Amino acid sequence: MASLTYELTLAGLAVGSAAALTGIGLIVTYRATGVLNLAHGAVAMICAYVLRQLVVVWGWPLPAGALVTHLGLPPGIGLVLDAGVFRPLARREAGPARSLVASIGVFVLLVGAAVLLWGPGAHDDVPVLLGDDPWAQLGAVVALACLVGAVTRWTRFGRELRAVIDNRPLAVLSGIDADRVAAAGWAFGSFTAGLTGVLLAPYVRLDPYGMPLLVVEVIAVAVIARMRSLPVAVLAALAIGVAQAQLTRLHPEGWAGPLVQAVGANLFVVALLVAALVLPGIGGRGRDALPPPVRPGRVPGTWWLVVGVLFLLPLGFAGSDLHTAIQVPALAVILLSLVVVAGRGGQIALGQAAYAGLGALFTALLTARGVPGLLALGLAVPLVAAAGLLTAWPAIRRHGLALALVTLATGVAVSRFVLVQPYATAGLSLGRPAGFGDDRAFYALELLVLAGCLALVAALRRGRTGRALAALRDHEPGAEAAGVAVPGLKLLAFVLGAALAALGGGLLGMGLRAFDPEAYDPVRGLLWFAAVMVLGADSLLTPLAAAALLTTLDAGAYAGTAALALGLLATLTGRIPPLTDLLPRKDHAPATADAPAHATRGRPGRAGGPEDRTRPHRPAAHAPAPAPVPRLHAHALTLIRPGGVTALDRVTLDLAPSRITALVGPNGAGKSTLFDCLAGTLRPREGRITLDGADITHHSAHARTRLGIARTFQRLAVFPSLTVEENVRLGEEQGHVRRDPAAVERSLRLLGLAGSVRHATAADLPTGTLRRVELARALAGQPHTLLLDEPAAGLDAAETAALARVLAALAADGLTVLVVEHDPDLVAGIAHTVHTMEGGRIVS
Repeated sequence: MASLTYELTLAGLAVGSAAALTGIGLIVTYRATGVLNLAHGAVAMICAYVLRQLVVVWGWPLPAGALVTHLGLPPGIGLVLDAGVFRPLARREAGPARSLVASIGVFVLLVGAAVLLWGPGAHDDVPVLLGDDPWAQLGAVVALACLVGAVTRWTRFGRELRAVIDNRPLAVLSGIDADRVAAAGWAFGSFTAGLTGVLLAPYVRLDPYGMPLLVVEVIAVAVIARMRSLPVAVLAALAIGVAQAQLTRLHPEGWAGPLVQAVGANLFVVALLVAALVLPGIGGRGRDALPPPVRPGRVPGTWWLVVGVLFLLPLGFAGSDLHTAIQVPALAVILLSLVVVAGRGGQIALGQAAYAGLGALFTALLTARGVPGLLALGLAVPLVAAAGLLTAWPAIRRHGLALALVTLATGVAVSRFVLVQPYATAGLSLGRPAGFGDDRAFYALELLVLAGCLALVAALRRGRTGRALAALRDHEPGAEAAGVAVPGLKLLAFVLGAALAALGGGLLGMGLRAFDPEAYDPVRGLLWFAAVMVLGADSLLTPLAAAALLTTLDAGAYAGTAALALGLLATLTGRIPPLTDLLPRKDHAPATADAPAHATRGRPGRAGGPEDRTRPHRPAAHAPAPAPVPRLHAHALTLIRPGGVTALDRVTLDLAPSRITALVGPNGAGKSTLFDCLAGTLRPREGRITLDGADITHHSAHARTRLGIARTFQRLAVFPSLTVEENVRLGEEQGHVRRDPAAVERSLRLLGLAGSVRHATAADLPTGTLRRVELARALAGQPHTLLLDEPAAGLDAAETAALARVLAALAADGLTVLVVEHDPDLVAGIAHTVHTMEGGRIVS
């Protein structure tokens, strides 16, 4: 027994050492560049293939092959990635989300290249570099970690690296070459990836799909280390590796036995899922969300006619041609789920392949028990939607990169623990529904289902829910401030996305007449995500074009062509627009069909002109707030920032109705912190916030908006893909008083936006107009309390004067107004009460 324990420990140390290398490389790359490099595993796979090609196929000596695949190839790959992919994104300030999409593109590109060069099969003859002694591998990893730590702490380059991490723009102004630091980070990260691939390859099968996914799983150690601590990453990798090896001795009996064994054999997947869900997420909020579409608008009907004809053409095919075409509508339904989640909701969802696989699995299980095919598919969809609800519920509080990791971990876990396990899938077959066994009949059925799904998603993209989803994607904090219940809306998007993916997965399995777990592999999920992002995530044409492209290229003579082409395009994200944006489009039409006719009649000629920018309409049309006006009060608020900095120190503030209260003070005095506590964006550590005596301290931002507390932002929080009128209508729909379309017209007229500018897309408007749009949206919800965070930022003198007149009139109408502002002339001209803050306290 002791001997077995020792042997298993050695095996675990070998795997843990390779995982530790991955953690070191990911952390260094992330700290030097801010990029979560999901392509790390693909680089590892390429280096392992090259070593095998040099030593096994071409007969090179192992030392020479190792020299090329360690000191030459991997750093070279890193430098190419830096110069060709990620440096242009950094210079364009593309943000973490675009960088993540680019890294997925690199992943897909390298997988496609490996399939083209070496085929999709597995190899087990990779040469062993450091022998069978895991202590040598462990020693190399520890030495490398110590070297990195020493360089980071005691060298000039280390000081420059820490400076770039802390504040890249300031580091550049200080004379540090941030590009050189980033290039070194990419070179080192790729070096560790190459070493990881060479060390892992003798212990696992070497194939273009398995090894990259295996390395993705061990991202868990970097997440556990919070993308910062090398010692934590190394210790976590070794601990998980040894624990996973020791668990292989378990052979539990009973129905749960196979699942327990699967968990024991995939402990890194469990660690990734737990770390992604439980530990504080990496990344930020807002800036690392997927960007809105470049050119919002409707696709002309001519394009839909052409697409419809092309999709009907296969009905005239026969034999293998139609057999290939059958996969297209089913895959289009799966990809349509990404349009809902990623395109309209702006969420990074990398696990849709899992829901598609579950849809096919549940359909197969139900049909095996005698349930008719169509009924089985109809039952599988809500079952998977329920599973989507369970998996999305803990994930909706995550944002950007953290959400990407959660969805990726969910997809990998479903694949590892369900879809590829014999206990769940052994002996399953999947036939077609009765009456649809013929290829043409089944293809016609798929077209009907696809048309229905397109109509459903098109309806979702219009009206109140469509505007709320667009707001969520464009600016999540702004959507919350407008009254959008963001958690519930995210759940809707994820659940509907899971249902669509399940429906498409079931159709795909029926079309192929088999349940094939490889059709729903997590790597395919990354390929699907890349395809949707490349073609345009918010276009209904995208799933149709992507499905046809993927199916056609994969059916060709050269496997991997689709991954190669789409991966290459995805690496160029940020430099080229989505391909569907290049198509001719109709101008964006405002969604006003649900408003009365009188609500769209403005005063043409005023909005947008010089007078429109400086003299808003008189506010007499604004409906007065109901009496008595609720009173907002903050009592002894205390908030301590991470690191022990006191941002608020027992601050008490009472906002009087029908008066303008101003907060002034130097930067860092606590004004914005107090403002965010009142708005619900931050929660104080101590103290209470009350509204007419009712404690609302723990109410969310959108809940406070619906209580009548509206706000604006220092940095504009408009929704660029919506028109001016849609922005304002969103405030009316989600705000304090529901269903008063006349409030939209009043707000537009009050702020001078009732003319032709109301139909303009917000992305095309200047700052002064957007400030008025944001204020009009806040007023459309008919609040009783208005919180304004530097409302004059970016305005010229005439626009500031017009703003002062509007605010004075609003207070006269009965509103409670709080202004945080640095413009002393504006404060002196409008404020009834002025409070000065210093050091987190109100001093006067």
